[in-house]
Amino acid sequence: MLTLDGVEMRWGDWRLSADLTVPGGARVALIGPSGAGKSTLLAAIAGFQDPDAGRITWNGEDLAGMAPAQRPVAIIFQDNNLFPHLTAAENVGLGLRPDLKLDAAGRAKVEEALARVGLDGLGQRKPGQLSGGQAARVALARALLRHKPIMLLDEPFGALGPALRAEMLALVAELANETGATLIFVSHEPDDARAIADQVILVAEGRAESPVPTDEIFANPPAALSQYLGSS
Repeated sequence: MLTLDGVEMRWGDWRLSADLTVPGGARVALIGPSGAGKSTLLAAIAGFQDPDAGRITWNGEDLAGMAPAQRPVAIIFQDNNLFPHLTAAENVGLGLRPDLKLDAAGRAKVEEALARVGLDGLGQRKPGQLSGGQAARVALARALLRHKPIMLLDEPFGALGPALRAEMLALVAELANETGATLIFVSHEPDDARAIADQVILVAEGRAESPVPTDEIFANPPAALSQYLGSS
């Protein structure tokens, strides 16, 4: 269970507050207008940005003071965060060892992860030799190898076309189901939330609301969500 207990994020006149709980194993979409703080919220959970107030806990353990690598979190960014001078296999291998000193068992795990995301045989290609969808799959394979109980996605598929984005989201949901990971993803596309999210967190007007069942929030959207959907 992931809990944000009285969390406050501030930047000048900008504010974001969050007081909510995400059940373990849930698939949750963060939706809301640009600039509302969706990515900031993920950064706080991942440990890249410290809250100005409040606590973030996982199964009762306070994550304060933990470096990002120590947290029970794997995150995939908008640009996939691949190293262009490394092969796809090496980029994935970073999920096991940052120094890439992999033994035979480690190399086998890398190949299995690449195959699992549909990149069997492409491990020696560098990011510049991959399509956008293939690069996203490399980032997903790396996150999969980290075996973290929380998976965060900061719109890594936003540059993909609708069909490929839907395919990637379905793959993410399938992998999250297999591993039991808690999935939290940012999306500007309501259809993405409808497709794979059990719950939705609305981030708007300086607040991240508690998760609401996806069907329920779209059937009876609050004013802030209606305004956002009307402009999208």
